[in-house]
Amino acid sequence: MNVYDTIIRLSKDTMKRYRPEKLKWMWGEALLMHSFALLETQQPDIDYTGYITRYVDHHIEKGYRIDQSDTLAPALAAYHVHKKTEGKKYETVVNKAIEYILHAPKVIENMPNHLGKSPEGKLYPTSIWVDSIMMYGVFTSLYADENDHQALMRFAMTQPRFFSKYLQDDEDDLFYHCYWTKRGHTYPKKKLFWGRGNGWVMAGLPMLIDHLPKGKERSEALRIYQKAARALIQYQRDDGFFETVLNRPGKTKTEASATALIGAGWLHGIRKGYLDQSFRTPAKKAIRAVTDSLRVKDGLLSMPNISAPTIPMPLFPYLGYKWTPHGNDWTYGLAALNFAAFEWKEASHG
Repeated sequence: MNVYDTIIRLSKDTMKRYRPEKLKWMWGEALLMHSFALLETQQPDIDYTGYITRYVDHHIEKGYRIDQSDTLAPALAAYHVHKKTEGKKYETVVNKAIEYILHAPKVIENMPNHLGKSPEGKLYPTSIWVDSIMMYGVFTSLYADENDHQALMRFAMTQPRFFSKYLQDDEDDLFYHCYWTKRGHTYPKKKLFWGRGNGWVMAGLPMLIDHLPKGKERSEALRIYQKAARALIQYQRDDGFFETVLNRPGKTKTEASATALIGAGWLHGIRKGYLDQSFRTPAKKAIRAVTDSLRVKDGLLSMPNISAPTIPMPLFPYLGYKWTPHGNDWTYGLAALNFAAFEWKEASHG
């Protein structure tokens, strides 16, 4: 079975493994739904939308919150279902997400606190996180473009520049995990470049750029993306994988979600003309490495070697990354490989 067909099998087995009603209203699950929506454009015979609809319906009935970047991300799922059905209840979710992003207090420039006004936000320093490129950047640019929402587009247009200004290293061109706004520095302060965080940049930034109007902001976003793409090449291992901490080779574990995100982002860039063809071989090497690592578990195809949700620890950040446990079938890891499958298929058409 080839790479693409294997990942499609994994996606179908994922829907068997996880009842959508059991999945949380949270960023990882949101990205899984968004990846299914993309795959449905290539696999219309698979009812991904039915699965996404069950997920959103459950949370509308149960109750949900949009109070931080991570709980805004599921608006992607609600927006997908709204486009399919024009249901008012889905539009309500989308409007709450827009209201949040436009009116949430901004902690630096035009950027909200990553953890927002959530209970979790009270336990961590006020900060912006690289994760938000994916968690709110993708939704805001997509919705603004498709609906000619000018205020939301103005917000989306500025975000790549701000993420680069506060989180991208001036020398290495890679991204730090977060920036503590009251203390005025990146965290970690030392050069520790989290693999999945840079994966969010590689996969999320071109999704955002796709929807930006031509002009200065889009050109700057492309430059930021291209610099990071080039910087990542040197950290790919001979086996195709990237590690949990990119610039500590051999000292942390290989990390499947980071590897899939980076491979997907490189292929996306080639497809859209943002990157040249030199990235094709390393991109396919990364995606093939993750696909070859899949194993059967409990009768279903399973994705191993995904690091658990990762918080930039207030003390000893390197050990926080190093000791974060790895497991199978975390939703965001599955989403990352679905993004890679989508780009793999699109690349075969080019």
